[in-house]
Amino acid sequence: MSKIGRAIISVTDKSGIVAFAASLSKFGVEIISTGGTAKALRQGGIHVTDISEYTGFPEMMDGRVKTLHPKVHGGLLGLRDNPEHARMMETYGITPIDMVVVNLYQFERTVAKEGVTLEEAIENIDIGGPSMLRSSAKNFKFVTVVVDPADYQTVLKEMEASGGETTLETRFRLARKVFRLTHEYDGAISRYLDAVSL
Repeated sequence: MSKIGRAIISVTDKSGIVAFAASLSKFGVEIISTGGTAKALRQGGIHVTDISEYTGFPEMMDGRVKTLHPKVHGGLLGLRDNPEHARMMETYGITPIDMVVVNLYQFERTVAKEGVTLEEAIENIDIGGPSMLRSSAKNFKFVTVVVDPADYQTVLKEMEASGGETTLETRFRLARKVFRLTHEYDGAISRYLDAVSL
């Protein structure tokens, strides 16, 4: 894998994210972000490119549509060693995204609240987050995907040791973590909806 050059950061749990992003910036990583995360990073002195600037489309529909864009998913899913993928990326101005740092809307915490409505629950079903996580995890050969702040230091230590890269073993471990998370997340949504009557 080549040096990590571009990362998308969009987190609900912001613990440690400013320090992590600051360390990424020291490696020369371009940081793309969304909404509240971008605001928190800027307040921490981090230079951030808004996702809307990166894609050329505004965040819309009350934030429901932010990262669901070919420049995001093409950048995550493109196989860097596949000439046809590389040609398509060049044709459509899709740049590789080498890292995704995402954790999800806290659906289970929302539905555990007293008196939560179905509408509130539905609005706390994360769509863009799991989509980016799954795209990144599928392409772990090239993309480092981080869902847990506990992994920040491991990633940074590897980048420090290798001049800005992570190991395939770590990327695979982190990818497995993603699929466990999205499995559990969808399970929580399914269990909640199974108990709802319209």
